[in-house]
Amino acid sequence: MKPLIQQAEATIPTMWGTLRMIAFSESDGDYSPHLALLSTPFDNEKKVLTRVHSECITGDVFGSKRCDCGAQLMSSLEQIAQTNGLLIYLRQEGRGIGLINKLKAYNLQDEGFNTSDANVHLGFEPDERTYEIAIEIMEQLGIQSIELLTNNPEKLGSIEESNIELVRRVPLIMPTSKENEAYLKAKKDFMGHLLDGK
Repeated sequence: MKPLIQQAEATIPTMWGTLRMIAFSESDGDYSPHLALLSTPFDNEKKVLTRVHSECITGDVFGSKRCDCGAQLMSSLEQIAQTNGLLIYLRQEGRGIGLINKLKAYNLQDEGFNTSDANVHLGFEPDERTYEIAIEIMEQLGIQSIELLTNNPEKLGSIEESNIELVRRVPLIMPTSKENEAYLKAKKDFMGHLLDGK
């Protein structure tokens, strides 16, 4: 994989405050670059409250209740804007299987498969995501230590194996609803997500 390049950046006023958005990609013609959103002001010499968020078009954009992704994104942006924070938005939709396969997995879930088994049934790993790109972005931004907003032990492991100091995990627990109850249970039972808030 080629090194990522900071292709463009701009100031983005949001409902929580002003953020700085930087697009990272191998080429300036990439239609879907990875994104970093930084609080303003931002200090890379201090510990940085960080959220590594994988793209979820259905939840992030259209407010799907099948998952907690959109709620996690909104909560993360609010917290990041209020502190020395960073959100890295990785383009690995559907736990890395893409939107088309994600919709196929939804149909399997409606037939009784859990979110993990649906991906496996389609020929994928339960979770195809990787986090090396997020670490590369942090390194390019000169970040040395972070507090990580996550419930995902794989993200914790990736940071612990990097040169970025993981100061602590900050839980990101969203309310359970009838629409996402089975999804969250599968994340906890089959993927080991830390959903007890500790």
